[in-house]
Amino acid sequence: RPRRQGSGGRGPRPAAEGNRERSPQGQREGQRQGQREGQGQRDRQGQREGQRQRVEAAEGAAGDSGTAGDSGTAGSGAAGEGESRNKPKRNSRGKTGGGAREAVARELVELDAETLERRRGRERNGRPVGRYMMAVHVGHGLTQVAVMEGRNLIEHYVSRPAEDVSHIHGNIYVGRVQNVLPGMEACFVDIATPKNAVLYAGDVQYDAEDIVERSSERPRIEQILKNKQLILCQVTKNPIGMKGARLTQEVSLPGRFVVLIPNSKTYGISKRLPDDERKRLRSVLDRVKEPEHGLIVRTAAENATEQELRADVQRLNETWRDIERRAEAARRANRAQLLYREPDLAVRVIREEFNADYRSIAIDDRELYEEVRGYIEVMNPELADRVEFYDVEAEGLPLYERFHVHEQLHKALDRKVWLPSGGSLIIEHTEALSVIDVNTGRNVGTSSLEATVLQNNLEAAEEIARQLRLRDIGGIIVIDFIDMEIKENRRKVVEAFRNALSRDKTRSQVFDISELGLVEMTRKRIGEGLLQSFATQCPHCVGRGVGINTGLLD
Repeated sequence: RPRRQGSGGRGPRPAAEGNRERSPQGQREGQRQGQREGQGQRDRQGQREGQRQRVEAAEGAAGDSGTAGDSGTAGSGAAGEGESRNKPKRNSRGKTGGGAREAVARELVELDAETLERRRGRERNGRPVGRYMMAVHVGHGLTQVAVMEGRNLIEHYVSRPAEDVSHIHGNIYVGRVQNVLPGMEACFVDIATPKNAVLYAGDVQYDAEDIVERSSERPRIEQILKNKQLILCQVTKNPIGMKGARLTQEVSLPGRFVVLIPNSKTYGISKRLPDDERKRLRSVLDRVKEPEHGLIVRTAAENATEQELRADVQRLNETWRDIERRAEAARRANRAQLLYREPDLAVRVIREEFNADYRSIAIDDRELYEEVRGYIEVMNPELADRVEFYDVEAEGLPLYERFHVHEQLHKALDRKVWLPSGGSLIIEHTEALSVIDVNTGRNVGTSSLEATVLQNNLEAAEEIARQLRLRDIGGIIVIDFIDMEIKENRRKVVEAFRNALSRDKTRSQVFDISELGLVEMTRKRIGEGLLQSFATQCPHCVGRGVGINTGLLD
């Protein structure tokens, strides 16, 4: 996101750039060393080519047994009824048998020493040095993932059991159209969950040849979809409150390095990558992508080899073929059905986040540890040793107490947040939007009122950006900064706020500060947020926050 789309550095400079800074003697020595390494590289390349051919033969033999890695594991774990294809046995978390995964793992391990060293990132005394770490706690029917920067908690995720229909983002269904509403330019779709989902006209895919009344304008939704029609769709937003899930017909399958867009011409490369790396990846993808599907290259693909990209694309293609087979079976049975379920939370977050900037992943559940370790050994073998099992009995302290996560979570659930100079934030939520009020509190300043207010607002801008990530606040957000008389000071506060938000992987948009000192912004909402994950509605006020004294009305 979400960094949360990968915050890895750009790695070392290219060798050519480094040679320009060397002395003439160092350049000659580098040339001789390059010649020796070139010969060794050609020898290793011949060995890897033979290994690759053997791996492809092994993968071909295991091709019909399902895919390995994140997407294949999740796709095969979906509840597809009425099918009896031969598959390897899986445990309760949906892990695939060893054949295909081990074949891919052998291929990924075949990397040269320079690439492996670059992938591992910085180390000190043989131990990784990274800004971030993950602490994964399993208990009370929940899986919690805490992302730490140093000792500070910056992001927190909560996953409920797979059968919880309030967390279905990314799942793919065959749904049945229930009501087409031309006036709303939308329709409701039954996806076999208690509450119908909504599909807006802009998210509908159609074939122009199927439209009876053709025109130069986009056809209306009632011309494309009919009641009781079965459609393929994917959840883009979880149900929240009284609102059902939101759907799209433009399906996407995220992998480690690329995102597959089936039956699309979409083609793109992350703008966070340097230009020379984008050029290299473009030439590689021209060789590995299938013409009928689109691809989006992720930031994590930086320095990825052609073999890794090819394996990632092949896994996603196989997952899509499996989804199509399940969809055809659901249509024959004439029922709405789940086709593909996103992986467990820990695997999903690791897929999006984990790179050389992370010094470790600590997991206090043995079964989940084995699953995550196996996933990393396939997808990031050079970082597999950073996945650690946290033995609570041996350590004598729960994982979240050991890293002070509990303490920071309690503060993140409070409506009041203190600023370094004594000011404070008050964070409130309503059905329509979230409101953040900035106060000077105990901050009385030293020189002038304008300087005190500017300092307080700058601190608030930095802390608000952190709280939005930590609390996962989405939708419309209004921030009431303290009024500033000088226009340049207002510009500084908005600029500082935007810079602080640039570290957040979740898409957001910030508008200029108004004359009243209000800043309006939007932040993409996917889940329910941190507060809703741990809170229940008050039975006395029913979420209103106040109790009505009806006796005074008599």
